[in-house]
Amino acid sequence: MTRGSPLPAHRLSDLPDRVSLPDRVVLPTLPEQSRTSPPVPTALDGFNGAPAAETRRALLTCLHSPRWAHRVAAHRPYPTLDALLAASDEAAYDLTAGDLAEALAAETLPPLPADAYGAAHTALGAAHAAYEARFGHAFVVCLDGVPPPEALDHLLEAIRSRLANDPEEERVVTAEELRRLARQRLAGLL
Repeated sequence: MTRGSPLPAHRLSDLPDRVSLPDRVVLPTLPEQSRTSPPVPTALDGFNGAPAAETRRALLTCLHSPRWAHRVAAHRPYPTLDALLAASDEAAYDLTAGDLAEALAAETLPPLPADAYGAAHTALGAAHAAYEARFGHAFVVCLDGVPPPEALDHLLEAIRSRLANDPEEERVVTAEELRRLARQRLAGLL
């Protein structure tokens, strides 16, 4: 080999004062989480980590049943919102007649749209009074998924049709509507 001519790569290490470099550099692999920024806490994380008394107070805004709120809060942490909603459903299915009565005592009719005409208020008030006289508690219905322009018609139709139920049938329907309301409110809370 002549002076100034390149040496084969395999011979570079034989030269004094020279350092051979590998053809490619392989960096150690870091765990995925350490390569990204730390995860941002979610509302579910806050729910899972909040003090039990604070969590129960928040849950009571979804369904005014201390038994339901205690059960849902006691089974934290929940890995996903779906797991929390499933636990909410399960706790709601187990409510006693007394628990339902307590929850119903705190319920009110959904507010009418601001542009509802006076006759709608009168019709809704009369239907609700008839319902309360027949069943002894507030009427509840979950309007989740009902477009706002149709909410009033849906509400009036629901009251009128459920007035035909016998008390036991209406208790079952009411419990299901309370469960759906709690689920909707809980999802909205988080």
